[in-house]
Amino acid sequence: MNLSETFPQDSICAAADFSKLRVAIVHYWLVGMRGGEKVVENLLDLFPNAVIITHVYDPDQVSSKIRKQEVRETFISKLPGARKHYQKYLPLMPLALELIDMTEFDVIISSESGPAKGIIPRPDSVHLCYCHSPMRYIWDHYHIYRASAGRLAKLMMPFVAHKMRIWDVSSAARVDRFVANSGFIAQRIEKYYRREADVIYPPVEVAGFSISEDVGHHYLLAGEMVSYKRADLAVDAFNASGRNLVVVGDGEMRAELEQKARSNITFLGRVPFSELKRQFATCKALVFPGEEDFGIIPVEVMASGRPVVAYGRGGALDTVVPGVSGIHFHEQTADALNTAIDALEADAGLLNAPEKIRAHAARFDQQVFKAQIAELVARELGLTVSDTCSASQL
Repeated sequence: MNLSETFPQDSICAAADFSKLRVAIVHYWLVGMRGGEKVVENLLDLFPNAVIITHVYDPDQVSSKIRKQEVRETFISKLPGARKHYQKYLPLMPLALELIDMTEFDVIISSESGPAKGIIPRPDSVHLCYCHSPMRYIWDHYHIYRASAGRLAKLMMPFVAHKMRIWDVSSAARVDRFVANSGFIAQRIEKYYRREADVIYPPVEVAGFSISEDVGHHYLLAGEMVSYKRADLAVDAFNASGRNLVVVGDGEMRAELEQKARSNITFLGRVPFSELKRQFATCKALVFPGEEDFGIIPVEVMASGRPVVAYGRGGALDTVVPGVSGIHFHEQTADALNTAIDALEADAGLLNAPEKIRAHAARFDQQVFKAQIAELVARELGLTVSDTCSASQL
């Protein structure tokens, strides 16, 4: 069920009082601030007294909001080099989760894309799993990760992944309700866990972005330059077309891409967030050539009033609506991408409709996320809820 459609963004909030509940938020690791950690921050707005449980915690790499909370680490944090090499301890993480005593908690919200949902809950507690993705490295991206692994890791991965898959499926039975961050992830949950999932889109601070009157003639590619995001496809397409492309971000592929890019492609590397927002608002459109579980950047660009040219798979099917907020292409080839850009440039209504595009982005706002999570938790607990108050109260 897509709760974004079931519960209108301006007419839902929970009237139930969560303050008396003992709540735990289980997050795989806290070593940076990405989309998963933004979800944790928004959950803390709903449950300000929650205890955070994680495998590894680096206070210097997270927000002040998270640092204010009580954070408990599993024994993984005590292993040598865990803050930097935590993923090497993946085989031990199921045991680490199961050793945690969860009997004090009434509500458990696991934030899952690494091992997080496998805690052992109290029988009368409620365990809601907000799933960013089933663990990619043991499921559909397994062969991609193994192909790029070192010699020893490549040798060990078949044995480790086999055991991890068994545990991952069995631990899904400990979850009372799954929530997926997109329709794409809901399909993966059904495929690997045989469980239905509600869809609640991850929170985007739409109010933090704004429309610009100064829109350029260049396209934008933004994000980490790793293979599955297909920055190479964008470079090939713009090399062929001669259109101007600005590339923001860094990663293992950057040097290779810079070497083959023509003069119409400019690489800025990592930029301050203020400059990133300016780039979002002033580009002609964002190019999004990879398959993502959800994809926060396209929504942030739409919140800035600009359209998106996206590969028509994954989370882009939820966020990019043809004729409303952008256009899809359906083959990951330079020709298909350029054909889609040609179609976009022929659609003056889409290129010149920033308010319409921004209005579409509002359905992904963080207030909508919090309202829908509050409603869902209240319903699972059997508490009284109201649909007569504004989501802005949350």
